[in-house]
Amino acid sequence: MSTKGPALFSDIGKRARDLLNKDYSSDQKIIITTNSETGLAISSCLANKGGLSLGNVAAQYKYQNAVVDFKVDTDSNVSTKLSVTDILPSTKATASIKLPDCKSGKLEAQYLHEHAAFTTAVGLNKSPAIDFSATIGTPAIAFGAEGCYSTVSRNFTKYTAGVSLSKPDSSASVILADKGDSLSASYLHHLSKLNGGAVVGEVSRRFSTNENTLTVGGSFVVDPQTTVKARLNNHGNLSALLQHEISPKSTFTLSGALETKTLQKEPKFGLALSLKP
Repeated sequence: MSTKGPALFSDIGKRARDLLNKDYSSDQKIIITTNSETGLAISSCLANKGGLSLGNVAAQYKYQNAVVDFKVDTDSNVSTKLSVTDILPSTKATASIKLPDCKSGKLEAQYLHEHAAFTTAVGLNKSPAIDFSATIGTPAIAFGAEGCYSTVSRNFTKYTAGVSLSKPDSSASVILADKGDSLSASYLHHLSKLNGGAVVGEVSRRFSTNENTLTVGGSFVVDPQTTVKARLNNHGNLSALLQHEISPKSTFTLSGALETKTLQKEPKFGLALSLKP
């Protein structure tokens, strides 16, 4: 499914969020993925979180325009998802459920148009919550909103609005969330001096607590296989990571976090190894 129109509402500000948050971790995990020629991919993950070892196994099967995802975790929860694209032009339908919670079933539909993008999701139970989002505009500028309506309380439990501006080398966004209680603005810019890396800044405010947070970060491409990232906020939280591509699609990531205002606390370190054929 492809479109030349605006992205989904969930993609507003995503480039900045990914640079500031993606791949940072204080855990240790190993992910091994295998693929077959029939379209089946199986991955297993072993993670150590706070001294507790966790593991899960996931499988994905692709056939034409359909994708089936299956996942089992250490708590014996079984998650399944079926996605089918282009049942109608520029559409995607998804059905998911997490067992043994039979009430977790959900049906979602997406529609991408040249000047708009819509999503809606409804729970498959007696009193479902209805999630929806919409964006209008172009790939360069988009306005959007999302919400959640509870059929039990008969009111909106969530509503968010946002706007994004995108160029090939930069993007900016403003999002009003938490029923108008929080406001965040971000800007990302790619710089040739960073060998294809980027710098990003994000300012957020929570009105109910008068709390302001300023976060700056960046990435630097050391060589085609190695990238360094770092971020720092006004509360003194400093994080950095180094990611190296061992082979195509396989990466090694080392990350660390430090609270600079309270140096008595020990720094946290994370290690991730992802192996794919």
